[in-house]
Formats: sequence, structure tokens, C-alpha cells
Amino acid sequence: MTIRLRRRTAVAALAVMAVLATPAVSAQALSAPAPAASTTTTAEQPRPTGPYAVGVDVLHLTDHSRADPWVPESGDRELMVSVHHPARAGGSGASAPYMSTKEAEALLAGLGLRGDAPALLSSLATHARPDAAAARGRFPLVLLSPGFGNPRATLTSLAEDLASRGYVVASVDHAYESLGTAFPGGRIPTCAACDAVEAAPDDAAELEVLKTVSTGRAADLSFVLDRLTGPRPSWEHSRMIDRRRVAAVGHSIGGSAAASTMLADPRVDAGINMDGTFFERIPASGLGERPFMMLGTAFHSPGGEDESWDQGWQRLDGWKRWLGVEGSGHSSFTDVPVLEDRMDVTLDPTVTLTTDRQVTITRDYVGAFLDQHLRGRHQPLLDGPTQGNPEVVFNNP
Repeated sequence: MTIRLRRRTAVAALAVMAVLATPAVSAQALSAPAPAASTTTTAEQPRPTGPYAVGVDVLHLTDHSRADPWVPESGDRELMVSVHHPARAGGSGASAPYMSTKEAEALLAGLGLRGDAPALLSSLATHARPDAAAARGRFPLVLLSPGFGNPRATLTSLAEDLASRGYVVASVDHAYESLGTAFPGGRIPTCAACDAVEAAPDDAAELEVLKTVSTGRAADLSFVLDRLTGPRPSWEHSRMIDRRRVAAVGHSIGGSAAASTMLADPRVDAGINMDGTFFERIPASGLGERPFMMLGTAFHSPGGEDESWDQGWQRLDGWKRWLGVEGSGHSSFTDVPVLEDRMDVTLDPTVTLTTDRQVTITRDYVGAFLDQHLRGRHQPLLDGPTQGNPEVVFNNP
């Protein structure tokens, strides 16, 4: 695997808008104010499609059994977690901010960008309320891990939609692995893991760092599962989680972490990798016949440059799907298309799908997979190509 390939599947996700993967976009384009009369400026996230209102709580969790792998002198491993959940209708509280202005400033400053962009990001409206009353009932749990360098906020649209469909969704920020993540006291750690990748002296060393990210995130997600479903849970609404129905889903290296989590933790029943190289390879023994879906760009096509998908596919021993989305880009499965609209820029000129199609395809296929495997509801959408989704290719090598 070449350095170019690894950067395409991991470091390319460093920028919230995939800036590092699309060098043709200038810093000036991102720092310029949006035109006042623009018809493409997005004021809010796409509305969730499910029947539930959406609530959200933010948790600061510390794993006292592990030192931080990137900055050991900082102490025990810390995580920030947004828990989106089904909520009861009604209520008049304000929706949660997409991210704070300080987080947006830190994110874009880490990319060498300045100007009005932080205000545009922080003012993007969401559809989840921190004061929303939890819905009655028990719901499956989805553990959500973002791309390398990206804060958990970049998966907000998917998290809100899944919560509206009846899932509890725990989106995790892994300390020192993202830009623009605020911790208690206003601390915004740098992306030390990104620095470790940059400092790797050769291909083998870089690959080892990225594998450490994947396996370390598996430990993080298992710890979050402990804290949400254990005997002394950290979340006040933990009783609404059905601990017998759990999935791990991630984008880019977060997708690799979803598979790593399944390898390490038998409590996780299903997983999805959205366009990420498998940095911890799936062993010949597979995932214990648990279902897994690979959802990606044409880059991750059979016989393509990323051999980890071909190898992973062969070793998946349960229900499986390998779906390619024509016209998509690496960040199409995140909020990046919405953020592009918000900032009135085009960051990946190779993407031909509209923002609506990128959002809809991701929500529909991820939701269908979870409905089928965590709820036992057969989803014809996963049986094969459909007329309404001509962009989605079923790869069955």
C-alpha cells in the first residue's frame, strides 16, 4: 500500500471539508465571506426523516485504565461523546449548536484557514435539543466514529437521522485524533496522532501508526459501551438502550475502527465501514458470522488500489454487502456536502452527486442495514440495485 493511498483513505479525512484531499481549493476560497444573496447557502442541517423528535446530551468520559496513547503525560484517556436519542414531541428549547465558534476557529486554524468561515460553521442549525425528554421504550445503540482528524460534529446529520428513526447514537471524539474538539475547561487538544503520521519515517511506520489509531478507537468504543450500558452508567437515560442490539459505524479510519471494535468486542452485533481502509486487517476467521457492510466510493471498487477491501471482503464470514456509490467522494458520507453548501464552495470537483443525493443515500443505506440487522426487519433496499438509486452499485466479487 503506497503513501498516496494511505493519505487518500486516512489523512485525506483530516479536513472537515476534505481540504487535504482536494488541493485545488485555496485557503482564500474558504476564508472568504459567503455572498449575501447566495441561493446555495445552507442555514440548517437536512431535517431528520424518522418519526421521533431528537434529543442530544454531551458526555465527557475518562478511561482511568489507560493512559492517552498519543500524549501520555496528559493523563488518562479522555473522550467527548454526543448521545443523540429518540425524544418525545414538543418542547421549546433551542437546538444544540453544530459546534462552538472556538471549535470552528481551532478546526480551521489547524488547516491554516482564517476569515469568516468559523462563524458560518458554528451557526449551522441542527435539529437536536439538549433539553428534550427521552422517548419511552428501548432502542438499539449505534457507536459512531468519525474520520481521522475530523471532529464528531461532521457526522451530525447521520446521527440526528438515526435518532429520529429510533436509535440511540453515541458519536465519539477521540482525544488528540481530531482538530476542533473542546474538552471541559475550554481545552482544545491538537491532533497529535496526525503529527505522528506525518513524522513516520517510512511506509511501515506510518501504517503502524494508523493501525494503532484503529485498534485504539476500538478500545475507546468498547469503553463507551461500558459507560452507557454498565452497572453505573454515565448517561441518565441509559435505560432506554437495548444492550442486546449494538452496532459500530464509522467513516474513513472510523470505518476501520468499526471492524476493529467487532474483532475485540463480541457485544457489537454489526458494523459498517464508510470508505475507510482496513488498517487492522480482518483475520481469516472473519467476524464471527456477524453482518458487515462496506459503503464507499469508486476508489474502493473490486480490484482497485485499496487491496484491504478485497481482502476484507473475502474474509467476512457473515451477511455482507459491498456497495459503491458512483459520483461520490471520500467525504460524501459525512456532513461535508452540507458544509460546502453552507460556505458556498466546491471542495471536491470530482463529486457529481447533489448534496441531497449524498445525504439521502448515506442515511437510507445505513438506516436499512441497521433496521435489518438490529431490528430484524428485512430491507429490500439491500437485496440489489433499485431504480430509485441508480448511483448505488452492488459489488459481489
